[in-house]
Amino acid sequence: MASSRILKTFCLAVVLACLGAPAQAVTYEIAVLQGLDKVTARVLTIEAPVGEVVTFGALEIIARTCDKRPPEETPESAAFLDIWEVRQGEPAASLFRGWMFASSPALSAMEHPVYDVWVLDCKNSASSALSTAPAASPSGGKAP
Repeated sequence: MASSRILKTFCLAVVLACLGAPAQAVTYEIAVLQGLDKVTARVLTIEAPVGEVVTFGALEIIARTCDKRPPEETPESAAFLDIWEVRQGEPAASLFRGWMFASSPALSAMEHPVYDVWVLDCKNSASSALSTAPAASPSGGKAP
């Protein structure tokens, strides 16, 4: 009976090792958002660097993080956003705080009579993609 349990545990370990652990989402520097002004019918693609405030109409948006699954997984981009409405002479009103998913924009949508905002993608800045390794200095690494 004990050997049967050991065999089952071993088989389960082999199956799990063959399947591999699911790949983790990769964190990116920029959340790519789409914004719609329902009054003017203006649609705008917004690049929101993580941790920085971007504005769209009367909205201030901060992307706290932007995660994207690796290519071998089912495609999904998700961003954790803080969105406020700023009106002249009034304190900023929080409209949305939470995760938005590119594949299911209605799952966690921002409710507002004038504006819609949803996640399209996550990406890194062009400068970080180009500079993956530090450049060698002409003096052989010594300070001038």
